[in-house]
Amino acid sequence: MVCETTKRNPLLPDRRQQGDFFLCDIFDAAPKGDMASMEHPVFSISTKPDLKPRRYENGNSFIEITPSVKGLATIHDRDVLIFCISQIMSALNDGQAVSQTVRFAASDLLTATNRPNGGESYDRLKQALERLGGTQISTNITTGGEEVLDIFTIIDKARIVRQTRDGRMQEIEITLSDWVFNAINAKEVLTLSRDYFRLRRPLERRLYEIARKHCGVQKEWKISLEKLRTKCGSASSMKEFRRLLGGIVEKDRQFAHIPDYSIEFDGEFVWFKNRGSVPQPVVEIFDSPLPSYAHEDARSAAPGWDSRHLEQEWRIWCGDEEIEPKHPLRHFIKFCTSWYEKRGAPR
Repeated sequence: MVCETTKRNPLLPDRRQQGDFFLCDIFDAAPKGDMASMEHPVFSISTKPDLKPRRYENGNSFIEITPSVKGLATIHDRDVLIFCISQIMSALNDGQAVSQTVRFAASDLLTATNRPNGGESYDRLKQALERLGGTQISTNITTGGEEVLDIFTIIDKARIVRQTRDGRMQEIEITLSDWVFNAINAKEVLTLSRDYFRLRRPLERRLYEIARKHCGVQKEWKISLEKLRTKCGSASSMKEFRRLLGGIVEKDRQFAHIPDYSIEFDGEFVWFKNRGSVPQPVVEIFDSPLPSYAHEDARSAAPGWDSRHLEQEWRIWCGDEEIEPKHPLRHFIKFCTSWYEKRGAPR
């Protein structure tokens, strides 16, 4: 006889589907994670305050993470970062100007990341901001081609702009670190499944991140148990980590609840296998028409460059990045401006 705990779906309910309300564009932004923190164990997977500094090395690269008195930022705190990255990427893909400071309604973040809108969630969000602002990183890992060797925090600043009379936050302003913002500008981000926010266990979330980064669109990817434990940032013994992983693998066999990838484990090696749901890179050329005066504006934005060549580069780039701008002209001119800023006048 199968017990009730075995029958229960491991995924949290999809709260975004509940209620009769209008979902504005902010929820249509695809969840995005920066590759650097998907590659390296920046966030704690502990369910208790993690006060232990850690250092992770991979070849010549290293990253040191130091907690504040509040503890290390957790894998669930990462939801705030994913939300901010997603909004900025959505604006960039639409040709809008962006900055390191993001302002949004707290309720929007809670809804987009599949969290309840009760008072306890607002308290947890405030604690997450404190840990994100207090966790310090020292690394030589580059983002956007820029090597950062000094110490910095995951977010530079967080400010509650408005509160209701009962103290519940309404608007939040977050300033991202240069490290994170460089990754966004360099498009060093990956699209995540929305079901990522429905994963209950911190280790499940970390396993998905690692699979998304390393397996990607490949058919499968293999890693040793010891290296996987290190990449997860687990403080568990090898015996305990093997037990925890085995439980997740067994649940996934029953429910296929890990998004995009199945997990197989033989005791020493772990295989992540693509379920076929990961978005494939688009190789098509974006073909939306531009107005007749577009090339005159392009020549002003990128003096000396052939506007026809820039248009072709822009269309190929949009196709490669799976971008379909809502305002093609504005997006094209922004592309020309960025092209000129990076390359200058042709020689």
